[in-house]
Amino acid sequence: MPLPSDKTAPPPLVLASTSPFRRELLARLQIPFDTASPDVEETALPGEPPEALVTRLAEAKARAVAKNQANALIIGSDQVATIDDRILGKPGGHEQAIEQLRAASGRRVTFYTGLALLNNASDRLQVSCETFHCHFRRLSDTQIDHYLRREQPYNCAGSFKSEGLGIALFERLEGGDPNTLIGLPLIRLVEMLGAEGVAVL
Repeated sequence: MPLPSDKTAPPPLVLASTSPFRRELLARLQIPFDTASPDVEETALPGEPPEALVTRLAEAKARAVAKNQANALIIGSDQVATIDDRILGKPGGHEQAIEQLRAASGRRVTFYTGLALLNNASDRLQVSCETFHCHFRRLSDTQIDHYLRREQPYNCAGSFKSEGLGIALFERLEGGDPNTLIGLPLIRLVEMLGAEGVAVL
């Protein structure tokens, strides 16, 4: 006779992302999870503010993955970097990254990270936008070029990796959760998971 199922067991957790950075961050919570690739168009709508863009896309990613995940908790996240509310995309190459870091030199760059947790069984959705500010040093073209050639952060919004050599680009960082800057606000996520009965500790 099969044993009765444990009705108190939390539903499976799925990260709607193939980002190695987000996967590494979520693994720090030491709870089992799977990953799935969301098929979502990430273009901003006309006149859409950064906060609205990242929360919309975080929810869209979670819902896209939910179509193939029954009774799961699904995490969606999206991030943009901005200077004066002008969105900086991923540079994709060396020359574009030089232009981004030149624009950031001596300035404050704000990161907006959207976070969504969707309970696919109840359709309960929690959504948040977390902000983080990076105050850049004044950078010479030589410093910018040396940094980019050593770390090659061409798939990172803002053209740097704060968890690596990119920390040398800043005068100071300002925000409540440094994980937000890397792409997944873990402090807020722990609160969301707790509201769904998932105790991280």
